[in-house]
Amino acid sequence: MAHSPAPGARFVDPAVLARVGNLEFVARSVVDGVINGLHRSPFFGASVDFAEHRGYVPGDDIRRVDWKVFARTDRFFLKEFEADSNANFTVLLDVSKSMAFGERLSKLDYAKTLAACLTYLVHMQRDRVGVATFDSEVREFVPPSAKHFDQVLHTLDRATAERPGDIGPPLTKLAEHFGRRGIVVVISDFYAEPDVIFQAVSPIRFRGNDVILFHILDPAEVEFAFTEAASFEDLETGDQMPVVPDVFADQYRALIKAHIDALSSKATSQGVDYMMLNTSRPLDYALFHYLSYRDRLTRTR
Repeated sequence: MAHSPAPGARFVDPAVLARVGNLEFVARSVVDGVINGLHRSPFFGASVDFAEHRGYVPGDDIRRVDWKVFARTDRFFLKEFEADSNANFTVLLDVSKSMAFGERLSKLDYAKTLAACLTYLVHMQRDRVGVATFDSEVREFVPPSAKHFDQVLHTLDRATAERPGDIGPPLTKLAEHFGRRGIVVVISDFYAEPDVIFQAVSPIRFRGNDVILFHILDPAEVEFAFTEAASFEDLETGDQMPVVPDVFADQYRALIKAHIDALSSKATSQGVDYMMLNTSRPLDYALFHYLSYRDRLTRTR
């Protein structure tokens, strides 16, 4: 009998995978793991990266003796190497009501495709994958596991943007689950003050996790290309405000640019990756650009 793909498999975009499939999603920080993988581990083991010497203890494998050091010192020392490890990889997906916005493609569907493609990529690296959806509270949580890829896709497929959001409480609660160091990706439109956003992210970062923020915006939110006076509705609260675009447009664009710049600046200062993604831009190009940039950073570790 043929195996039916998980419903969320439709978000695993072949065009994206064709462009980024030869790249690796490697943790920039040290991660905890139990099997050999791509990521640097805090434990010593078998790897090509030399870490340090330690004195020989009877029973040690003599194949690891550094004979060049013995020739200089007449003492036995063993080579220790940094172990490579698999990682916990978790996507935290904002499903607050504002994520439903989109003129051609909703921010939520764009975010689901991003989440599914990243999860597929790291799953193929044998990393443990998980996902959480949140608005003003945690809606669903699938803990990272090597066996949870299909559950991640099911969760993405079920996710709907129906309730107001508040990034602080759910991320604070989720931080309790990230005691084991790994990679945590937050995907959101980040409609909150930068200080509030980074206060929410900080507990996850301080537990040693490699944190990445993907900021999803619709082109209408970036460019504000409206020309006719109309009432604009806040998707989170339902409040309406009459707006004359000719009067408000320049001020709006300045505010959104300041918000993006503030997020980028704070991310840099706190060692967090940040990337703004416009839903009008093909995801395969945007993701290839980010992963290539991240790969260059990783190689300079």
